[in-house]
Amino acid sequence: MTQSLDRLTAANISSTTEANPWADAEFIQRHIGPRSLDLDKMLEVLGVASLAELIDRTVPATIKMQQPLAIETVKSEHTVLNQLKQIAAKNLIFRSYIGMGYANCITPTVIQRNILENPGWYTQYTPYQPEISQGRLEALLNFQTVIMDLTGMAIANASLLDEGTAAAEAMSMSYGLQKTKFNTFWISEAAHPQTIDVIKTRAIPLGIEIVVGDHKNIDFSQQIFGMLLQYPATDGAVYDYQEVIEQAHQAGAIVTVAADLLSLTLLKPPGEFGADIVVGNTQRFGVPLGYGGPHAAYFATKDAYKRQIPGRLVGVSKDKRGKTALRLALQTREQHIRRDKATSNICTAQVLLAIMAGMYAVYHGPEGLKSIAMRIHDLTTTLATGLTKLGYSIGDAPYFDTLQVETPDRANAILERAKSQQINLRSIDLHHVGISLDETTTPADVMDLWRIFAGDKVLDFTFSEIDSNNVPSTIQASTLARNSEYLTHPVFNIYHSETELLRYITRLQSKDLSLAQAMIPLGSCTMKLNSTSEMVPVTWAEFGQIHPFAPVEQAKGYQVLFDDLERWLAEITGFDAISLQPNAGSQGEYAGLLVIREYHQQRGDIDRNVCLIPQSAHGTNPASAVMAGMQVVPIACDNDGNIDIEDLRAKATKYADKLAALMVTYPSTHGVFEEGIVEICSIVHEHGGQVYMDGANLNAQVGLCRPGDFGADVCHLNLHKTFCIPHGGGGPGMGPIGVMAHLTPYLPTHKVIPMGGTQGIGAVSAAPWSSASILPISWVYIALMGGAGLKLATEVAILSANYIAKRLENHYSVLYKGTNGFVAHECILDLREFKKTADIEVDDIAKRLIDYGFHPPTVSWPVAGTVMVEPTESESLAELDRFCDAMIAIREEIREIEIGNVDKQNNALKNAPHTIVDLVDANWDRPYSREQAVYPVAGLQDYKFWPAVGRIDQAYGDRNLVCSCLPMDAYSQE
Repeated sequence: MTQSLDRLTAANISSTTEANPWADAEFIQRHIGPRSLDLDKMLEVLGVASLAELIDRTVPATIKMQQPLAIETVKSEHTVLNQLKQIAAKNLIFRSYIGMGYANCITPTVIQRNILENPGWYTQYTPYQPEISQGRLEALLNFQTVIMDLTGMAIANASLLDEGTAAAEAMSMSYGLQKTKFNTFWISEAAHPQTIDVIKTRAIPLGIEIVVGDHKNIDFSQQIFGMLLQYPATDGAVYDYQEVIEQAHQAGAIVTVAADLLSLTLLKPPGEFGADIVVGNTQRFGVPLGYGGPHAAYFATKDAYKRQIPGRLVGVSKDKRGKTALRLALQTREQHIRRDKATSNICTAQVLLAIMAGMYAVYHGPEGLKSIAMRIHDLTTTLATGLTKLGYSIGDAPYFDTLQVETPDRANAILERAKSQQINLRSIDLHHVGISLDETTTPADVMDLWRIFAGDKVLDFTFSEIDSNNVPSTIQASTLARNSEYLTHPVFNIYHSETELLRYITRLQSKDLSLAQAMIPLGSCTMKLNSTSEMVPVTWAEFGQIHPFAPVEQAKGYQVLFDDLERWLAEITGFDAISLQPNAGSQGEYAGLLVIREYHQQRGDIDRNVCLIPQSAHGTNPASAVMAGMQVVPIACDNDGNIDIEDLRAKATKYADKLAALMVTYPSTHGVFEEGIVEICSIVHEHGGQVYMDGANLNAQVGLCRPGDFGADVCHLNLHKTFCIPHGGGGPGMGPIGVMAHLTPYLPTHKVIPMGGTQGIGAVSAAPWSSASILPISWVYIALMGGAGLKLATEVAILSANYIAKRLENHYSVLYKGTNGFVAHECILDLREFKKTADIEVDDIAKRLIDYGFHPPTVSWPVAGTVMVEPTESESLAELDRFCDAMIAIREEIREIEIGNVDKQNNALKNAPHTIVDLVDANWDRPYSREQAVYPVAGLQDYKFWPAVGRIDQAYGDRNLVCSCLPMDAYSQE
């Protein structure tokens, strides 16, 4: 034990009554930024003697835990990784030809090393500050272009969570767009079963009837508002849907096609045969299987529907100098603004995986992608020919990569022979087996498959004998072969050497501020350390190369991982059961509300549909409630930012017969521990409702208090916040839910892999454990920190937020504080007065912070004209002070405007951020020096992060919406 750690435990932690948890605890010191002497200084600034005193004065005594977290002893990183390696070894890596929308692929090593394993890419935040996000925005624009080109659609978003939820979003969008008043959505029985499952779950609370049937025999008298077709079908057949789409349009239905993206390099794109919406998965574009995720789904549609498209959309605009610049377009669609009028609650996309998929297309180019697709298709054609020679019948042609093989009464025997060779085939029924080939398949693999189907027969032909016969492509022989060009933009045609691609990736990365450069002090987003040891297992083959529908006995390592995480998370939260299925915080909200809804329904309380939501809540809360079929009733907040308990009591009484739930964030969205939380939960329970807790601020609770102990019935946990899964530029995320015992029977289930509650709500994600391959990150974090380390992290997070609030309180108004004058793990700085005194807006201050080398805090949320600051436990005192110094310096710049020394319109804040182009401008005409513009404080001369563009004109971009790649010269022109 080091001297500093001795000092830490003896002087100022609150765990002095616990058994010594600090043996072999080097990781805790590395995760927590302030050193022990720094903690003393910070406590002195706050005027408290210890962390224990600070916590006693911040967290209500009525909810504080009386016992330490029962989580295993902290281990060294080396020990933990060895232990996890042993767990991972329990997973069996079979060759999987299961298909169903998932395919093994090859991640180009230049992309794996320089994007997936690179903190410069995986620690970025969502690009709400576009001036310091141009790299990932360009990568996402590439992704959108890939989708638009391959699908033949006019516009595509910057990714969704998975194919199943993308299809469900398409259904919801179609429902809102319909000109009829129909409520039936039709799904082809040839769609992937997990997609049907997710859509059915989404449809129930909205009152939408689902009909599953044969697309060749649709009864349009059913008054269908929308339909979903699979292309190619789940059994591999490629159907010509043009006629049925025309009939659907005549009946007023909106048609969605779920399409395999790689197949569209060979097949006629859905946009050319009438599709209104196209969805799918980009996993096979270089993203590992990962036992189901994370993978980036896509969503493309017609130009007429661009304002209804769910999720995020990257668009082209310009900066103050007229230089081409990118930003998120049409942001008023985002649910944090539209709230209960939002058409979707999507906030977490799959940005990191979308970037990988887009870069995979850049790496291979159109010819390379077509070559991969043709090779897979040729192998499939050769496989089919050999199976026919063995006497088997093959399903409908044309096909791309998947065959349905008729195996009269022999399916089980074939599956067993395959298993003995460590091969997974798809079990369809007693008479049919499915085989899906992929980028990794070789001629030797095809020979192995023939031998499996031959059984006791001697294989009297070879691969080369059949392959040399030049069996014609079933696609080329059909009317569905693609004739249109795609990926003609230079970006997909010039970076094909590794040297050029590496430089392109690095060039984009250099335009983005990530945790690799500086603190990202975003309130409610918890941008903490994502340690290298936590990230290393993500790319282990034992986690990455498992098909999500492989037999569970082949994923015993994953089951150990899941069991550990469920046990630890239950202990941390006080809940009785955990579901790991939701693959984003938004999905966790939705799943939690559906569980509450089902609980009421099963008890016969079918009229309980009112959801009480504080006016300060995350925008996803009301959006999720509406998706769950609930009526949103807002609850007022008092002058201190707390829930107005009397208004809550009045609303709970008024709606007592209909009250379903309260959604509450704790600590509050205003950054304080509300003293009345126990009473708030009791009021809801007294009136027959359930308490849903938004877990966005759980980082202020771990080890100090537990939602399950003070009244919450269900809570979602943002593993990408509290438990160290990085934000990845806006995804991936994980949003598992914890529930009390009475809600356990209603946890999410899955049609393909049995799991979940006995009366579960159905699937909310396409894969049973959604983004399973990133769960090792949180597993390593919790294992390394242990119960006492997790508690210390929470305490230091609260200390750091209070330190910032204290240092800045003489310069800015801290909007909300708790009863004893302290904040929780974040604080809101009120900047509204500067609009009156200096004509300075909150955005001016945010953009000026960029010049000081920081990502701005959360802007104008939850209160317009404010910033919400969250430092996390991982930032050092030096970095906290650097941020405070920057904010104080900016206040002095504002003061110069207030007293008339600087012009109100032509000043460093209004012109921020300043770029290198500004610096070298020969026509500098500003009433402040170049040095003040770009080096406003000492230290920036040693290292300076330069924004790639000046302040962006958002309105111009929305008026002139462009969401695909521009000509290359546009990026260098003024």
